[in-house]
Amino acid sequence: MRFLPKLSSNDNDVVDEVAHKDAEHSGPENKEAGVVTEKIDSDYENEQIAKAEYQHGDEAIRATTQVWSKYHLYASYFLIWLICFVQAFSAGIIGTMTPYVTSSFQYHSLTATMSIAASLVSGLIKLPFAKLLNIWGRPQAFGIMIIIVTMGIVMMAACNNVETYAAALVFYNVGYSTISFATTILIADTSALQSRALAIAVSATPYLFTVWAYGPAAERVLADGGIGFRWGIGIWAIIYPIVCVPLFALLYYYQKKAEKLGMIKREPSGRTFAQSCVHWFNEFDIFGILILATGLALFLLAFAIYSYQADTWKSPLIICFIIFGALLIVGFVVWERWFAPVTFIPWRLIANRTVFFTYTMVASIYCAWYIWDNYFYSFLIVVFNESVTNATYITNIYTMGSTLASLIMGVVIYYNGRLKWQALYFGVPLTILGVGLMIHFRNPDSNIGYIVMCQIFIAFGGGVLVICEQMTIMAVCSQGEIPSLMAMETMISSVGGSIGSAIAAGMWTGIFPVKLLEYLPAESQGDFASIYGDLTVQSGYPVGSATRDSINLAYSETQRLMLITATCLYIITLGSVLMWKDVNVKKINQVKGTVF
Repeated sequence: MRFLPKLSSNDNDVVDEVAHKDAEHSGPENKEAGVVTEKIDSDYENEQIAKAEYQHGDEAIRATTQVWSKYHLYASYFLIWLICFVQAFSAGIIGTMTPYVTSSFQYHSLTATMSIAASLVSGLIKLPFAKLLNIWGRPQAFGIMIIIVTMGIVMMAACNNVETYAAALVFYNVGYSTISFATTILIADTSALQSRALAIAVSATPYLFTVWAYGPAAERVLADGGIGFRWGIGIWAIIYPIVCVPLFALLYYYQKKAEKLGMIKREPSGRTFAQSCVHWFNEFDIFGILILATGLALFLLAFAIYSYQADTWKSPLIICFIIFGALLIVGFVVWERWFAPVTFIPWRLIANRTVFFTYTMVASIYCAWYIWDNYFYSFLIVVFNESVTNATYITNIYTMGSTLASLIMGVVIYYNGRLKWQALYFGVPLTILGVGLMIHFRNPDSNIGYIVMCQIFIAFGGGVLVICEQMTIMAVCSQGEIPSLMAMETMISSVGGSIGSAIAAGMWTGIFPVKLLEYLPAESQGDFASIYGDLTVQSGYPVGSATRDSINLAYSETQRLMLITATCLYIITLGSVLMWKDVNVKKINQVKGTVF
């Protein structure tokens, strides 16, 4: 039995077979057990090919796959795997050290707030970045993000206050997430749809190794006599360019080779400098991005900072943030739908029920995840008295389990071709079961083994859902539309995560200090501020002492409410998957050239 697909040289043009028309418009010969596999609409195909030719970056990657050999394809996939390895290892170390960095500045409670800003910006940047990939080119856009991620790492290593670290974290997350996005798009550009899930899953396998390595590495960095967080972070400013530049060079070389062969045509625009500025301002919809970014920032930050206001939710500042934030978000939709010269949002495809409900599923699952996960690592350190290494292993059960599940799903999809039923009967139920059981087992007197069991359920369920939602998006559009639709998906996941982080921050800052004051013994009341703001102080009290027990109880009560909220949100996930069309990716062809 073959578990890996063979390389193919497919010379067919782009085919968009699914979801551009209702299933009833397809011929009976293409209906198999209710599976949506419409016949090609030639007019639509011609329209999309013309559009793809207008997008220089999309045309360039098509030409690249026709001039390179299978060995260069293999080399590009190896480089993508190497980049994913570095990203997994660096993200693990930096993520593990972030609570300690914020604690060193006495701002541990800002951990979730910083996540809001980083997730928000990195999510929004995907829309113009997808446009950059299509207009300018894959290697050029990829090269810019190598610079951005390196800049963020240097800033983190050199920071002297929490404000600089927060800004650096935004730069790092923008570079990290766009590099991940670019590698996913490159896999989509160079693989057949049937084997794409497997290719994406294989690119994620570095997580199987790094999950065991970065916990001890972070512990050694933070330990007495260790190199400290500055060098522990700063070393990646050297490693990132070393592993990323070869892929940039490979893609750029073969793009230039295709240009020399006359396969890529780009006529001079004839615009003046001023006209070009106006053109690109409209092309990247800078005005719309500013509206959306401002609206989301105001709306989400209200949840994160309300507890710092004397009147909490009644504060005029919080009320203004929520109202004006919501109005700006609605204003962005109105602008994009009716007034924007060039839109980021592919409205025609979003009207497709599979696309729309994939987006609602993504929003709900990421929002729910970040509600309970933001303080889960700190919860393990304090309540269950786990070491940095063990806490890292537990939090990364999801990473390892979801990677294994996605590999299995990649093979299943390659041979079966279906997406909906695996998500509905396996992915969603396991996720709900895992998070729901944690409501009971989050108590300080529970055995840590039950927490591990819940994480395994969540991991296998999440691995199925993530690979299915990515493939569902790719299956209902043409190759040229994948970057914009995937950018929307990643933006929605980031915004959903930001909303989840905002809710988590609001619950943490609104519930935990109240519970802590309620449970702390009288002799520890004077230390409330240092206990609340510093993870090391919380975990520094002896296990079994009255103060430690009160801290554990406050953690447990807060986490219980977070888990209940998250479990309720998974109802949206279940309903969304039910609304997907039953797509068969074996019936759809998108790419050309030497592909996987």
